Amino acid sequence: MNVEVINTGTELLLGNVVNAHLGFFAQALFPLGLRIARQVTVPDGEIISDALSEALPRAQLILITGGLGPTTDDITRDLVAELLGRPLRHDAAVMESIAGLFAARGLTVTDRVNRQAQVPEGATVLPNRNGTAPGLYLVCPPGGLAGATGAHVFLLPGPPRELQPMFTESVLPIIRRIAPKAPDRGCRIHHVLGMGESNVEAAVGKRLLAIQGLELGYCARPGEVDIRCIGNDHALAAANRIIEEVLGDRVVSHNGRSLEEIVVGALAGAGQWLATAESCTGGAIAGRITDVSGSSAVFTSGYITYANQAKTQALGVDPALIETHGAVSAEVAAAMAEGALQRSGADWALSATGVAGPTGGSEGKPVGTVFIGLAQKGGITRVEKHRFARDRKTFKQLTAQTALDILRRALDARV
Repeated sequence: MNVEVINTGTELLLGNVVNAHLGFFAQALFPLGLRIARQVTVPDGEIISDALSEALPRAQLILITGGLGPTTDDITRDLVAELLGRPLRHDAAVMESIAGLFAARGLTVTDRVNRQAQVPEGATVLPNRNGTAPGLYLVCPPGGLAGATGAHVFLLPGPPRELQPMFTESVLPIIRRIAPKAPDRGCRIHHVLGMGESNVEAAVGKRLLAIQGLELGYCARPGEVDIRCIGNDHALAAANRIIEEVLGDRVVSHNGRSLEEIVVGALAGAGQWLATAESCTGGAIAGRITDVSGSSAVFTSGYITYANQAKTQALGVDPALIETHGAVSAEVAAAMAEGALQRSGADWALSATGVAGPTGGSEGKPVGTVFIGLAQKGGITRVEKHRFARDRKTFKQLTAQTALDILRRALDARV
């Protein structure tokens, strides 16, 4: 079954809104054996009809997002109905639902809002429990319009908070009925840290490609690489053995879980607490930890001590230590971690102090230099020196990632 996505909305092409639909659709459809073959994004206007006309001869499942609201630029419903030759009919049940929602919110129903109760003839209404615009499902029989191959067309609202529950609750059950039986194939994401994409491929690529029936791909980001393996259980198990054997503890997870999820899970499993003391990262380490649901059970305190005075006042770092060694030093990183550990009562404390750039470096400590400290209750404090000569944002990202990986290795946490 060929699947295509048509995203509508001028705001998407102006960059005012980031299109988040593709990832959601792809992950929801993959377990059904479906892969998205094409995605296009078009502005509001007649071009929506053009996009649908082009997709109909190719696709059996078409997902159209956006343009179902009450304003003058919301014309997806009208254009699709016209193209498919389906006159719009007022749906009293939809109107009653919209009126009830407006009444509950203390709002007045206007003529523009009434447009959302217009339903193309023969369409199935998909309830929207998070907004006023219902979704719509239409079946285009084979032949007929524009050489259609027999397409199932879904019109869905643009806001993710409305689209995603509607898709899960109303669209997926329909797709399960109409989609061919899914093949015995799964997807496994192996998350690798501290290696470049070409190095990862050089290490395992040839052996993985030799596995019959395995589809292989790589996705690189600063300091990390995902190895994507798609195949049956036998192929995935064979790939897992090779990756584990060759890459060892550079593999954070085999199931796509993030580094911070692994760390939070390990801390929770051990019943331990973490604190952070950050200078150059400005809270990036704490931010990644607290992005994880359940982090409140393991994260106690985060100290952002950007100025030297703050390091002294908040963490008890000796001013003489800063004067002698400089704020960017192994000695200060250790003192920051130990101060956070003592003040928070945590079991572990991570610290980071460095030169994010692009200014501020010196011959001995060039831009990108960072010291990362890890203090453990009842244990020794260790400090690692790294250099990430990147832009400021990437420097912070790599520093936070490296700090979390240092903690992961100390916890011996891998999944």
